[in-house]
Amino acid sequence: MSELRYDPFKRTWVIIASGRGQRPRDNRFTESDALPEKMASVDNTCPFCPGNEAMTPPEILAIREPDTGPDTPGWKVRVIPNKYPALTTESPFSPEVLGPHMIGAGFGIHEVVIETPADNLQIEDLPVEHLADVLKIYGERLGELNTDGRFRTVLIFKNRGVEAGATLKHSHSQIMAIPVVPNLITDELSSCREHFHQSGRCMMCRIIEDETRERVRVVVEEDRYLVFAPFSSSVPFELRIVPREHCQDFSRIESADLLHLSEVMKMTLKRLNTALADPPYNLILHTSPPPPVNKEDGHAGSVEDYYHWYFELTPRTTRLAGFERATGFFVNPTSPEEAAQILRNIEI
Repeated sequence: MSELRYDPFKRTWVIIASGRGQRPRDNRFTESDALPEKMASVDNTCPFCPGNEAMTPPEILAIREPDTGPDTPGWKVRVIPNKYPALTTESPFSPEVLGPHMIGAGFGIHEVVIETPADNLQIEDLPVEHLADVLKIYGERLGELNTDGRFRTVLIFKNRGVEAGATLKHSHSQIMAIPVVPNLITDELSSCREHFHQSGRCMMCRIIEDETRERVRVVVEEDRYLVFAPFSSSVPFELRIVPREHCQDFSRIESADLLHLSEVMKMTLKRLNTALADPPYNLILHTSPPPPVNKEDGHAGSVEDYYHWYFELTPRTTRLAGFERATGFFVNPTSPEEAAQILRNIEI
């Protein structure tokens, strides 16, 4: 049984999930093994490979070939409950106050999106249409979990490589729904709301205009999407993939946009892999929280006006040290302008 515990000093929640230590690890998986040519297409010991469906919990959702049944081969993208979840729905979240602390049952949902049947492919290796199906699954699960009134945050993220937190090499991402709003998300919503109150404009829309005009941090520029290195990048080669059209909720994305987004994401990851020799990375979807946060909050303008969804892509090429942990500041040895120029100059 996991727990949610509140840290009154940092004003944030921590998940204590001892059972996560029992989850399977591919002992043969190292950073050098992450190169596609060093993997087999199917591994009979990998729980995410076709033919091994019995090694996972029953699937929640899948895109599969006609006339194939759940939990059998024939799938293209598959969503399953995490076998070793950080959170479960076994007990409701009713936090108890313990002096300055709080503690509650580790309530939430933890799912895995198996992005491809092939053990030797990463998302940038997939055909554009296949990657669009992965993104479609993100939107469908996000939309459904956003309507579940028990959760206040739905997180979708991908850990690629050992240094980024992956324990299995088979390409996958994760979805978590939790009953609280993390401080990082609260702060981001607040800053976007404050900018809207002061200027009457979405902050990301303003940044898109500035980056398009200055062009020094732009990596990929397409009609519907922009990829750029943030002005205050916390790590080398940090990138953001943003839609040009204002929208706060990724689950509202349309099919045509999914194809364009998959093209841009594939192009971006290939540039990053070429520049940094297939680095470990985290890919995180930032999107507006579900109700009640998503409702009118008593201020002029709603979250639909001031928030703008985007993907954050963070290569793991540096390590946090004492200064970063003590201050929350990051020391980035590569300027975003330099990183963007390197990535722009790579031919795909």
